[in-house]
Amino acid sequence: MEVKIFYKNQVEVAKAMNDLIDKYWKDEIKENILLEGIVKIISNNENKIIRNGTYTTIIQQRCGKRRLEIIDRIFKKQDI
Repeated sequence: MEVKIFYKNQVEVAKAMNDLIDKYWKDEIKENILLEGIVKIISNNENKIIRNGTYTTIIQQRCGKRRLEIIDRIFKKQDI
């Protein structure tokens, strides 16, 4: 699966992360592709995802609690 590196706004970032996680949950992609995709998105769009040490409101609302838990684990695992 091809993941864009840069996104225009927070809504696009949230949609891209949601799509990746949903495909992983449906067993359409493997874990390593999920990890690589989330790391790429976060490292290149961090200012759209995190402000003042927490997820932005749009990211929280669009992604939801379960997806953010997965993103948190990837953050900690990769030391981003």
